[in-house]
Amino acid sequence: MLSLSAKIQDAFNEPACENNRSKDAEARKKGCSKPPTPGAAAGGCAFDGAKVVLQPITDVAHLVHAPLACEGNSWDNRGTASSGPMLWRTSFTTDLTELDVVMGHSERKLFKAIREINEAYAPPAIFVYATCVTALIGDDIEAVCKRAAEKFGLPVVPIDAPGFVGSKNLGNKLAGEALLDHVIGTVEPDDAGPRDINILGEFNLSGEFWLVRPLLDKLGIRVRACIPGDARYLDIATAHRAQAAMMVCSTALINLARKMEERWDIPFFEGSFYGVTDTSEALRQIAELVVKKGAEPELISRTEALIAAEEAKAWRRLEAYRPRLQGKRVLLNTGGVKSWSIVHALTELGMEIVGTSIKKSTVDDRERIKQILKNENHMYETMTPRELYSSLAEQNADIMLSGGRTQFIALKAKIPWLDINQERHHAYAGYEGMVELARQIDLAIHNPIWEQVREPAPWEEPLAGQERSGEESASILNLCGKTARHVGEC
Repeated sequence: MLSLSAKIQDAFNEPACENNRSKDAEARKKGCSKPPTPGAAAGGCAFDGAKVVLQPITDVAHLVHAPLACEGNSWDNRGTASSGPMLWRTSFTTDLTELDVVMGHSERKLFKAIREINEAYAPPAIFVYATCVTALIGDDIEAVCKRAAEKFGLPVVPIDAPGFVGSKNLGNKLAGEALLDHVIGTVEPDDAGPRDINILGEFNLSGEFWLVRPLLDKLGIRVRACIPGDARYLDIATAHRAQAAMMVCSTALINLARKMEERWDIPFFEGSFYGVTDTSEALRQIAELVVKKGAEPELISRTEALIAAEEAKAWRRLEAYRPRLQGKRVLLNTGGVKSWSIVHALTELGMEIVGTSIKKSTVDDRERIKQILKNENHMYETMTPRELYSSLAEQNADIMLSGGRTQFIALKAKIPWLDINQERHHAYAGYEGMVELARQIDLAIHNPIWEQVREPAPWEEPLAGQERSGEESASILNLCGKTARHVGEC
């Protein structure tokens, strides 16, 4: 088994990543993105990235070996959903104190925590996360996990991704390595079939994969494992017997997809379930891959029949929204797979993309965006809050789609905003999800509140036919703190 430093270097040299292949040897050593900001509470470290990928495995106990704040800052950091077990929603931490660190009690406390979780919850597995503090003091969590697994007779998986080793993206990949080393391939299924597939990098945000799975069920295609959304430990342990795989978010788990192909001959492709056209194309590619691996050729024709029926139904429902959204301008401030898949979905509605962020996008993602937009000026690497506000305040867009961090910039600019990131409360995947996306955009843009908030406040303009007296103007100047030349603006 590779050491942590070797795994990090292996992730930086990922051959399936176009971005890595385009770098020289020196640039690869620096990794895929900027280092985490010292003192940042969330959204950047490797531990957070590993927790994001693994916590949606719903029946596993996730134990954070650290002081309390590490678990507090990482718990429930994505809006994933479970159709069954809720153990993943329970916080487990060793809650290390200064005394534990100074007196060397931390490893003993970890072993005790594993025992207590096993006795109280009897989970199928326990995942133990290393963090900055426990890595710096030299705790050997692999040895503790191995001893606990032997003692209690259940898998205890070490997740060696302390925050200081790199970015959130690196943590995603280290989580995939942990699954390869300790979980996938450890159980042989007794029901392997010719139409079994894996879905990688799908997080089931707001339960959106539940809108896609029924389509696969109609085709007789079984999802052996969805990693990590709404997953079970046993599903992932038997994932090596799937016939094909679809990669939804390559920036997170491309290393997992490539190594599963190398070890178990599971071919994969990258696709998207956002938008009518992309959903149809994903279903086609899944069918083609499993047919190549031995499924019946009739699956192709059944897939085309299903696509035709579902597309007709979706377009019929979307016709109600198309006239209201046609030509509306959208600023998309997100990243990764959404930077191109959502763009494609919006163009299907006749909307105009005035800008999309490519900060977290791979080289392939950027090429897809170029093909869709035909204008590179609409792609931006970074945009400061001031620049974002200026663009919105000048009414260059009719709505902004982004994550929660930038919602208040849009609201300050009096522009409609819709959450498209992991905190959202609506599912946008598949044909049903596309209709829901159109509905939510329509509700946001045509909400009557925007007409009211854009009107001048009563104190901003005099009443019709009236002029302000000198005393009124002087009073307003004092309130606004402006000079005499700005009386007309005040």
